[in-house]
Amino acid sequence: MSAENLHLEGAPFLKRENAGLYEPAGSKSLGEATERSSKHNRAIAAEIPYWQDWREAARQIKSYTVANLDKLLVQFERSIAARGAEVLWAENAEEANQLVLQIAREHDVQSVVKGKSMVSEEMELNRTFEAAGIRAVETDLGEYIVQLARQRPTHIVTPALHLSAEDVGRIFAETLDEPFSANHQHLTNVARKHLREEYLEADMGMSGVNFAIADTGTLVLIENEGNGGLSTSTPPVHVALMGIEKVLPSINYLPVFLTLLARSGTGQKLTTYTHLIHGATPGRKLYIIILDNGRTNVLKDPAIRASLHCIRCGGCLNACPVYRRVGGWAYGWVYPGPIGSIVTPGLVGLDQAGTLPFASSLCGACHEVCPLKIDIPHQLVHLRHRAVNEPSPMNSAVDRLTWKLWAWAMSGPKRYRLAMKAVRLGVRLARFLPWHPGKLGAWTRGRELPKVPGPAFRSRFSRNPNANRNDPR
Repeated sequence: MSAENLHLEGAPFLKRENAGLYEPAGSKSLGEATERSSKHNRAIAAEIPYWQDWREAARQIKSYTVANLDKLLVQFERSIAARGAEVLWAENAEEANQLVLQIAREHDVQSVVKGKSMVSEEMELNRTFEAAGIRAVETDLGEYIVQLARQRPTHIVTPALHLSAEDVGRIFAETLDEPFSANHQHLTNVARKHLREEYLEADMGMSGVNFAIADTGTLVLIENEGNGGLSTSTPPVHVALMGIEKVLPSINYLPVFLTLLARSGTGQKLTTYTHLIHGATPGRKLYIIILDNGRTNVLKDPAIRASLHCIRCGGCLNACPVYRRVGGWAYGWVYPGPIGSIVTPGLVGLDQAGTLPFASSLCGACHEVCPLKIDIPHQLVHLRHRAVNEPSPMNSAVDRLTWKLWAWAMSGPKRYRLAMKAVRLGVRLARFLPWHPGKLGAWTRGRELPKVPGPAFRSRFSRNPNANRNDPR
């Protein structure tokens, strides 16, 4: 399947280009890697006697934060602006993109290096840069690989998890004109060689924000590769993108989140680099764009408000049997997995993403591993209830008619028998129909129509009711 077919354009959710919830040639490496990572992270957590205390402390801090978000964001703005940073606010992705372009034009930016940022994926920022004639390069290794392949990230933490070393070797050979290799160290060296010059030549650097500390006005960026530090410190302009939920009340609370995030995300005690940015460096410019983009819609619903506690560790993805099977693209937007099935409907609306809450087995593994104790299964059930009672793909005229017909067919034995005869006939005829691409075509890519069984028991019994009456068994 070509990269173009796999690239999803974001909201509106589930365009016809979407590959569907099942791919027969799904990534074997993704399933194996996520299962291995989940087992490793669970083992680490089990060895820490106060792990549950950390989770509860973080949950309480985030609950306070979300309840006081308006005050804390203003406090953060005031604190960091006092040290030379310029704070800008954006209601949606379009406004945020325009702010970035204004900054780029003001500083005559021709090239940009980007540290890892899920918010920039929300904004479709790379497309905005491309349309404006600005060259933007992802510097996180996984993001760099999927950018070269013209794909979407498939995981929050490890964007290229679906690709094997052989896949990466082919991508580098095709796009960077490098000799093919599947050696991990060689591939890392190739990426380092090509990215090194990008840092030195870039006019602007961009980053996400893991945490924003209200009382000290501090940006916290954590990473393992060093690319985040180079992206934010080498170019003369740094633009940081953050969602409104990233703020924390005090720097005193930061340690518990750093330990939870590292252990739940990558199984480390602490990430390799933790950058604390307290303001603009003399002679350089620092801009912070704070984005809503639907988050206040999540705040309005008390039943899913706790999804804003998410620190993007990816632990729920690794533990989820559905995500392991279908991968990140099947969820149709930026945030995959269990948390994505809550966040996406909240950000883009149930009318576009109302099918996502149903893409779960409700096994509860996500809740068990979530470091913030987000009750994902119950939030999914709540969204399912909303999806079938509000305008959504699960409450369309076709769906309502289907359930009415089902209720009619199940309300009496004669109707039931008539319906089953119709189903048998339909399955036989369906084998001769050409399945065009679309939702039903996507369903049939990984499935075969069932074989029509023999006569029903009721039919056989009515023809010979005394056949087994004298059976000695």
